[in-house]
Amino acid sequence: MEDVKDRQDLDGVSLDDRLAAAGMTGMTTAVWAALKPDATFIHDPDGKTHSWGMVNAQANRIVRLLRAKGLKAGDAVALVCSNRAEFVEVLVATQRAGWRITPVNWHLTADEIAYIIKDCEAKAVFCEARVASSEAAVAQCPGLLAKVAIGGPIPGFTNYDEALAGLDGSDIADPTLGNAMMYTSGTTGRPKGVYRAQPMVAPPGIYALRGYDHETSVQLCAGPAYHAAPLAFDVRGAMGAGCELVFLDKWDSELVLKLIAQHGVSHMHLVPIMFQRLLALPEEVKAKYDLSSVIYIVHGAAPCPPEVKAAMIEWFGPVLSEYYAGSEGGAGFVISSEEWLKKPGSVGKRPALLGSKILDDQGNECPTGVPGGIYHQLPPGGGFTYYKDEAKTNANRVGDHFTMGDVGYFDEDGYLFLTGRNAETIISGGVNIYPQEVDNELIKHDAVADSSTVGVPHDEWGEQ
Repeated sequence: MEDVKDRQDLDGVSLDDRLAAAGMTGMTTAVWAALKPDATFIHDPDGKTHSWGMVNAQANRIVRLLRAKGLKAGDAVALVCSNRAEFVEVLVATQRAGWRITPVNWHLTADEIAYIIKDCEAKAVFCEARVASSEAAVAQCPGLLAKVAIGGPIPGFTNYDEALAGLDGSDIADPTLGNAMMYTSGTTGRPKGVYRAQPMVAPPGIYALRGYDHETSVQLCAGPAYHAAPLAFDVRGAMGAGCELVFLDKWDSELVLKLIAQHGVSHMHLVPIMFQRLLALPEEVKAKYDLSSVIYIVHGAAPCPPEVKAAMIEWFGPVLSEYYAGSEGGAGFVISSEEWLKKPGSVGKRPALLGSKILDDQGNECPTGVPGGIYHQLPPGGGFTYYKDEAKTNANRVGDHFTMGDVGYFDEDGYLFLTGRNAETIISGGVNIYPQEVDNELIKHDAVADSSTVGVPHDEWGEQ
């Protein structure tokens, strides 16, 4: 495997140093485009490929288009789009023009999409024609400076390809690092934007730690890119590492195996339900495909039943890396396959840089082994706020720690185990019952494909 740090460009500046500098102005893709303009960057679900040079040029054209429409650094751009190259092109453009991008779940209703577009204060919106609710959603959003349709016509929108045709695709001269504001659904009320005043920039060294090689690595994006984790690990991962990105349109278990074998996929982000569906494939289907290229599967988003994870490690080998965090951030819990096999069910050890603690309902720290609310330390400067919602921001904080509503405990070695969420905890006869612990047992049965434990009111026990 080639060490990126050993590469030198024509000016004698290492690629690693060039990437580090470019990352501070949102120009990472431009570095890869200069190094390998004709190399494939993106494989669309329909098989169409897009080179690094093509994607970089389109991003520059988008910047020029929106600037001509009146957008300035700090403005917001909403993106309602499925997994395809245009998603990445718009993302790249916003990150070098100083704009704040909000990817929107394109499965939402028109009213829900409109709420997010208005709440994030978007000045421009890109909508995919396949999203039937696009026209009705944007009709509720006055004041937009630009409305651009991807993949086909939408009444009242400018066509993406036509709008960019003829514009200058060379790198802009004045890049400014952009930001992103993801929306978290929560358990009650409207979704909230997770706002950070300062953009988060991944250090280039993280890609070497994950085993990336820009000449050979291939990233599979199997989940929707509008979600925080696929966006961070798959899309931004490929952008930062300089590797190929294979987009899946929607989940298909056998197709995932086929794409791994066909493209030599090395890296991917999955969630536990995807594990379960892969494991449920007939043995003869699993045996058809060469999966030896996979060296890194990162997973999170939901607690994974230990039986399921153990089966995945047995199948793929010790290539699974689990994280625990949320759109709001987190202390950075990570656990390797080898470590997890020693601590089955854990999501990792108490991090050293930013602390986490377990608190009871009175705000007291829980003893080892006793479940309570999980609180993560905010980074210097305060981290995130819920956009335009000071009350919700403050409600989830105790001092310099915040909670995402999860419940868990630390064991005697400092490993964190999740047991559920505060909103899901069942109190029966005065005893707290944690749904995840029940689900972990139910899922062991051969006749159970998936499990979700909920509490219902009971006259005698309170809940059952």
